[in-house]
Amino acid sequence: MARLTISDIAKGAGVSKTTVSFAFNTPERLPAETVQRILKVAEELGYVPNPIARSMTSNHTGNIGLLFPQPVQTILNNPYTLELLQGIGQVCDAHGLNIVLVSPRLGNMRQAVSAAVVDGFLTIGLEHYKSTIRLLEQREIPYVMVDSDPHPGAICVNVDDQTGAYEAMRHVLQQGHREIVILGIESGKHGRFEEYVGTIRNRMQGYQRALAEFGLAVDGQHVRLIECPCTAGGGALAFEHLLRDQQMPTAFVAMADILAVGLLEAAVRHGLSAPKHFSIVGFDDLPIARWLQPPLTTVVQPIHEKGQLAAELLRHHMAGEAPIQEHVLPTRLIERRSVNPISHYQDI
Repeated sequence: MARLTISDIAKGAGVSKTTVSFAFNTPERLPAETVQRILKVAEELGYVPNPIARSMTSNHTGNIGLLFPQPVQTILNNPYTLELLQGIGQVCDAHGLNIVLVSPRLGNMRQAVSAAVVDGFLTIGLEHYKSTIRLLEQREIPYVMVDSDPHPGAICVNVDDQTGAYEAMRHVLQQGHREIVILGIESGKHGRFEEYVGTIRNRMQGYQRALAEFGLAVDGQHVRLIECPCTAGGGALAFEHLLRDQQMPTAFVAMADILAVGLLEAAVRHGLSAPKHFSIVGFDDLPIARWLQPPLTTVVQPIHEKGQLAAELLRHHMAGEAPIQEHVLPTRLIERRSVNPISHYQDI
């Protein structure tokens, strides 16, 4: 059976092929009754537009790409990403846009970007992929950077990571803790935090600023940094390592709530818990942080709002309406019940 074309639809509706094209691609250019008549004929004939052909004709796909440096499985296992997606999705739903998850194709970011059929990109944490940013510019495709250092000529959306991290560490120090482990997000730098970039650099600088006010530093003895995969499993592995080596601190400061979740789960398996045996502070304020027992003291960052803002900016950027600038959203510490003063542990 021959494939139906817009010529068949035009003949059935008694209009030109151009009018049929308008009905599918830019219906606002036609009277509503004309559009409805054409769509009715198309449905009766069983015509389904070829999306690739439509995008070539209109130079518009209706898709935005979310560009991540991690595999899709890793992306979807992170509750932070799901929260961010909700904010992005709210804007996309309101404006008839589709979301396409774009991750390295067999480890190759260049192939992923080149093959993505989208009208614009939100790049998520692409600090170590400057060549990918150059490729986006070569494609002359609109993009907005999220959780990244500002890039010349790019729109960026970040939160005040340094202040949030400073407040988290300062809270622990004010409670008298001096034996502290920082649960860092795996960077590929193997603990060489002076080489960190982007989000994790800003958080590390916040921790260091607070420590310096108390005459302390990340010295590898009293205050230590352990890098972990940013998963619950990563936090659990860090706890097991410390327990095995009998190097338990009195307080943990986690760069992400999901690391704190994994550590707390591992502690329970060994009959330990916060804040009875140690204190812990997170970063993100994921929904699960409120449900933990005890509820987690953490840094609130507006993840949902960050996703919304980034999507809105990309939408306007695709229309040529968004100014090039960095947008920085505030953070704040919220105290719950996962931290005790050092005197509590001295009395145990």
